[in-house]
Amino acid sequence: MQKKIGIIGIVIDDLSCTENVNAVLHDYAELIVGRIGIPYRERGVSVISLIVDGSNDGISAMTGKLGRINGASVKSMITKGNQ
Repeated sequence: MQKKIGIIGIVIDDLSCTENVNAVLHDYAELIVGRIGIPYRERGVSVISLIVDGSNDGISAMTGKLGRINGASVKSMITKGNQ
């Protein structure tokens, strides 16, 4: 199966969902190449940026689970070709 590189952005509006977000990220740790988390206190949110490397199915499964968490917004960008 082709592996692709992608970027996933997560904005956490409700800090009570942080434990759920971290649980999903832990479950998919093998896909995560890099992670940056920044608390944006002035806006009352936290922002997480992920660099991922994996199959399209694996990355989609992770973003799908993250997207179903209330209080978190998720967007992803995946490369088109084989890297």
